[in-house]
Amino acid sequence: MAKRNTLLIVLAFFAIYVIWGATYLLNKIAVTELPAFMLAGTRFFVAGLLIFGIAKLSGRSLKISKKQFINTIIAGFLFLTFGNGVIVWALKYVDSGFAALEVSAQPLVVLLLMRILQGKKIQPMSLVGVGLGIIGIYLLVSQKQIITQDGAVMGMVLIFACMLSWAYGSLFVGKADLPANYFVNTGYQMFTGGILLFVISLLLDEQWISPVAWSTPVQWSMFLLIIFGSIVAFTSFNYLLRVVSPEKVATSSYVNPIIAMLLGWYFLQEEITAQSVVAALVLLTGVYFINTKKRLTLFSRFSSSKIKPLK
Repeated sequence: MAKRNTLLIVLAFFAIYVIWGATYLLNKIAVTELPAFMLAGTRFFVAGLLIFGIAKLSGRSLKISKKQFINTIIAGFLFLTFGNGVIVWALKYVDSGFAALEVSAQPLVVLLLMRILQGKKIQPMSLVGVGLGIIGIYLLVSQKQIITQDGAVMGMVLIFACMLSWAYGSLFVGKADLPANYFVNTGYQMFTGGILLFVISLLLDEQWISPVAWSTPVQWSMFLLIIFGSIVAFTSFNYLLRVVSPEKVATSSYVNPIIAMLLGWYFLQEEITAQSVVAALVLLTGVYFINTKKRLTLFSRFSSSKIKPLK
């Protein structure tokens, strides 16, 4: 493990807990004014360019093979173009806290996909987690005050489709030939993912809005998403993987949705129902059971070569 620095570790945990939890709020604020795919494309394209600049200044080589470049395009599409861009689109129809809580079931989706595609046996403790996760998701999406809102059901389905994309992408990067340096790898994924998001935006005939015409809240949201959500938090995540145990890093899966729900309630007056609280407790307990030490070790294998969902 790398040399431990207590202050850096504390700051890094703050980043993956609070900053990543806050990205749901920031995306929700921005998407109320900007087209979803143009928004996501701008965020990742600019973040990718900045990462390239930082990599060059720090002496890292940006040279990669043709196969690695193709694989970063595939990973960028699965994680960012589809996996993130569509979730941003879904935020037009669902609350940010609701989206974060639904996304927290990602380990369940990964586990089931591993069973279906790879024939991996699900351990007894993980089976308990799957059962609790399904119950938690049902409690979450069955609330009448939520499903009766315009477009809410479509938003739920879109988020689930994104979770499938992230799950498959997670399995893909576990075996794909990708740049060895995670910072360079991330830069290529963000850069190419951003370009693909721009292409989709053009195909959907989204109306692009100049940054000078954005409202102040949207300008700040985009700045925070690019600098802190895309660069600072991800760098912190990979730093923590080197200096602390994977199960400690994975605790962000339990904290992010809570942060997102509280911020959505405080800043956007999003409702937190009693059933949502119960669903959160059941669902996150299920995720805890799924994240056995063995499973976490598997996740950590590809964590350094991918970006976390939506953040």
